[in-house]
Amino acid sequence: MLASRLPSILPALSAPELLEVSMIHSIAGQLSGGKLSDRRPFRTPHHSATMAALVGGGLRAKPGEASLAHKGVLFLDELPEFAPQVLDALRQPLETGECVIARANHRVTYPADFQLIAAMNPCRCGLAGEPGHSCARGPRCLTEYQGRISGPLMDRIDIRIDVPAVAATDLIRPMAAEPSAEVARRVRRARDRQRERFALAGLPEVMTNARCSTALIETLAEPDPSGLQLLRDAAEKFRFSARGYHRVLKVARTLADLDGADRLGRIHVAEAISYRIPSERLSAAA
Repeated sequence: MLASRLPSILPALSAPELLEVSMIHSIAGQLSGGKLSDRRPFRTPHHSATMAALVGGGLRAKPGEASLAHKGVLFLDELPEFAPQVLDALRQPLETGECVIARANHRVTYPADFQLIAAMNPCRCGLAGEPGHSCARGPRCLTEYQGRISGPLMDRIDIRIDVPAVAATDLIRPMAAEPSAEVARRVRRARDRQRERFALAGLPEVMTNARCSTALIETLAEPDPSGLQLLRDAAEKFRFSARGYHRVLKVARTLADLDGADRLGRIHVAEAISYRIPSERLSAAA
């Protein structure tokens, strides 16, 4: 439910983005009636999807779900239920923002700059970690289920959050929540700050921190001394990869943009690290 609401807080597609998205959907034969929309795509393939369906291919080398989610959201529910080789096919698009389909008679490159959102149960029975519950298969239930997701793919997922079960009292008496329109305004302001920052750096084609180069993010996301020391300690303790280190910087830079801060503080670095620690601990335990 939360993932499906994400497009409602993202900025509308710009004119160039709308043209790109429309061209991809037209090639795939999914531009119904020629109607255009500035709402960002939201794609939810079933976990039985093949590699060709996810990244593109087939007889005519058509774009897959990753390209159809270009400039939008690709949501993978029940992540471990996807075939491991299909999930690993997303590793290159997540890095480059493109899907390259090479066949005997075709070699096509489709844009695939999407935001990956995934959801999964902790184990096959879905109740690992719940108070008063123990899996019949013991710890193997959790480790084998989560082990279907490769380490390199997990390293490309920047924010990992445990979502506890919702209690009945939360449903009966829901708390006051911030409206989506207010969140969307805050996101739009943060995106505007990023766009202006990259334009000043001579990179008008870069729109978000996620697509910033590693060399530039070290300059634009330099933490204060306290934050830098925290990042060094965490990187050593949890053994962040080089990719993980730079992705923590990008998340921290985005958190600072949401706060309207010009300089990364310790609080931004700490929050970015906290989003990455759970699976790092899981890997260390395994």
